[in-house]
Amino acid sequence: MNNLNPEKGYLLIAEPSMLGDLSFNRSVILLADYSPEGSVGFILNKPLEFTIKDLIPEIDASFRIYNGGPVEQDNLYFIHKVPDLIPNSIEISYGIFWGGDFDSVKILINQKKLKEDDIRFFLGYSGWETNQLVSELISNTWILTENIYKKSIIEKSDALFWKERMLELGAEYSIWSNAPEDPTYN
Repeated sequence: MNNLNPEKGYLLIAEPSMLGDLSFNRSVILLADYSPEGSVGFILNKPLEFTIKDLIPEIDASFRIYNGGPVEQDNLYFIHKVPDLIPNSIEISYGIFWGGDFDSVKILINQKKLKEDDIRFFLGYSGWETNQLVSELISNTWILTENIYKKSIIEKSDALFWKERMLELGAEYSIWSNAPEDPTYN
């Protein structure tokens, strides 16, 4: 499965053997940027108990916040699929964009011109240094797959996303889909 080369827009699926890793256990990560010098991604399936209004009181919406990864967890990041509405966005791939003018985002949400299915907010991000991601792929820490969901990944991915991906991978992975997150509960 890891015979693909990492690219922006691809997904990293945590191998079931990553038990006990508090940051990445059962994670599905969207690679927002990739180069041999370093990579950035956002965990798609780790919702937090916060909403955007909890963090930015002037935004009148209850869009859920996700744990993007262990790096810079005091910063808010976002991906979206509406670059025509959010200036200065950076294209990831498949119609998914990263960042842009946050003042525009606040106005658009308050005017109900952005729906939760259009944008995903994260506290923190996942990052890899020079050649670190390739090394982790070689050691089978991650399963690298293309993003078959394209821009609909924003509304598709939720807390059950890892389990669904395990079932889609079939064979040896499907057994892990029903295993408890904490193996001591088995």
